[in-house]
Amino acid sequence: MGAAGTSTEVLAVAAALWGAAAGTLLPRAAYRFAVPAGEPWRERCGRGHPIRGWLGRTRCGQCARGTARAPYPPSAALLAAATALACAALAVATGTRPELGVWLLLAPVWVLLAAVDVRVRRLPDPLTLPLAAAGLGLLALVALLPEHAGDWLTALYGALALGGGYLVLFLVNPSGMGFGDVKLALGMGAALGWYGWPTLLLGTFAGFLLGALYGGALVVARRAGRRTAIPFGPFLIAGAFAGLLIGAYAA
Repeated sequence: MGAAGTSTEVLAVAAALWGAAAGTLLPRAAYRFAVPAGEPWRERCGRGHPIRGWLGRTRCGQCARGTARAPYPPSAALLAAATALACAALAVATGTRPELGVWLLLAPVWVLLAAVDVRVRRLPDPLTLPLAAAGLGLLALVALLPEHAGDWLTALYGALALGGGYLVLFLVNPSGMGFGDVKLALGMGAALGWYGWPTLLLGTFAGFLLGALYGGALVVARRAGRRTAIPFGPFLIAGAFAGLLIGAYAA
């Protein structure tokens, strides 16, 4: 095995450890954010105890001290595993280029957004808009470093293009596309646009394809009708993630 292969493996392991550590901090935020649209973020566990902070374990501290231990979803192990796998894949695809640091910082937020949207079909504003701003800001710093493989202006244009495209879809069919998806598209467009327009188009197409396949599978299984709304955020994220991996690997 060559030195390059060993270096990639070490990088992937380090990224996976980072992802696992970051993922274990997400459950409390996922639980607090997972409320229907229009309702305030959760401030208490299912037994009425106040929840302090946004990062941490899945177990209410007061419930954990009692005889009945009452964890609140989602599972910390699931979020940690998902984030670890995502970070490891990004490390393998990106290598030692400086933009990897940006992807590793953003990946836990992508996992958190997907987890919340799956449960309540809501993409929290405190995550979506800051995600776009943080992504563009961090990529602007990376653009000043040597050996990066992207273009910041294209990232900016990608954010505007994908966000604008989703805005048109929202205006045409508000019942089929939420405004949270529009705001999420800004951040995902920035990440995809960093590697150019082909990557942006690939990630966009992949998101719609995954969403269509999932919706079609539900219809075939008679678990949904053709007009049944599904959370699109996870498919937007998954498609953009797939495009980002291919774009990073090809860069």
